[in-house]
Parts: sequence; C-alpha cells; structure tokens
Amino acid sequence: MDNNEKKITLMTDDNEPVDFYVVEETKINGMNYLLVTDAKEGDGECYILKDLSKPEDADALYEFVENDAEIDYLFKIFTELLDDADVGLEK
Repeated sequence: MDNNEKKITLMTDDNEPVDFYVVEETKINGMNYLLVTDAKEGDGECYILKDLSKPEDADALYEFVENDAEIDYLFKIFTELLDDADVGLEK
C-alpha cells in the first residue's frame, strides 16, 4: 500500500479491535461501499463493507455485505475499478 493508505478498525462482538485496509471505495445509488483487506501487504482476504452511517453520526457504521447477488454485482464493479491497479481479485 502507498502512503495514502486508509485503515479502518472495526470492533468484534467481544469488543476486540480488527484492522482492515481500504483497497477501493465507491458510491452506488447513494450507498458507500468499501473493498477492504485484512492484510497490509501481500495476500489477504477481501471483504465488501456497506457504510450504513448517517451524516450526523459521530462514528461510521459498517456492515459486511453477505447477499450473494449484491456481492456478485459489487465484485464486478470493484474489478473494473481496480483494472489498472496491481491488485488481483479472486472470487
């Protein structure tokens, strides 16, 4: 990742912090989505997060996208956005 890396920290149900690194972000139909990975460098697992927070919220509220149709649709979009990047996505 470069110097402009973005990292977000989510809390587990056990109140443990977990760091994710933002690979790409996009906005579709007014909803923000993040493609994140659990590895700062090298191979890692990728996840798609949906930003459910409102502008007046002090903290962001993210939800993992779990709907297969939504994941397929977003996967295609993120693949196109990352076409020129040195990142490989596998489903």
